[in-house]
Parts: sequence; structure tokens; C-alpha cells
Amino acid sequence: MAVADVTDATFESEVLGSEKPVIVDFWAPWCVPCRRISPILDEMSESRDDVHFVKVNVDDNPQTAMSYRITSIPTIARFEGGQVTQQAVGALPKNQLASQLGL
Repeated sequence: MAVADVTDATFESEVLGSEKPVIVDFWAPWCVPCRRISPILDEMSESRDDVHFVKVNVDDNPQTAMSYRITSIPTIARFEGGQVTQQAVGALPKNQLASQLGL
């Protein structure tokens, strides 16, 4: 399943209201490490149907980024039951990213 784009307007329903755990990639188009990690998340999303993968462009959706105090990108957060349960910052290798996000 492809990584879906989520906005300030859809974050609550897509992420906080999800019955499945959700991996949220906070990113921006100008961020080189963000572009490097994107294919890794795409690959993970195709092999996992028990977890939902989404991305939030922090430039276009500042409200959500501020709500979760995203000060460095890429920040990848795991949400369960509407709460952040795990988080990884930076362009990490796939195995390290999976480990930090409990995947």
C-alpha cells in the first residue's frame, strides 16, 4: 500500500482515529535526508498491512508539525491509540528505523 499524504485537516481522522498503528513521516520537499528515507518507508509500507503509513509535509501543514513539536526532519513517529509511542529522527538505515519504530 502506498504512503498516503495527510494534511492538518485530515490528520485527526487518518492518524489519531486509526484502529491500526500509524507510521507518520514528517518531511518537506527541500529536505535531502527526507527524500533519502522516502523509498525505505515506501518499501516498508508494501510489506506491512498491519500498519498504516502516511506522510505530513511540514511546510504545508504547520499546525500538525507544531502540535507534535517537530523541530527536525525527517521525524518518523509511530502513533497508537492517538498517541506517539515511538519516534525516530534523521535518515536512518532501514533496520535501525524499523527497530526504533517497533516494526
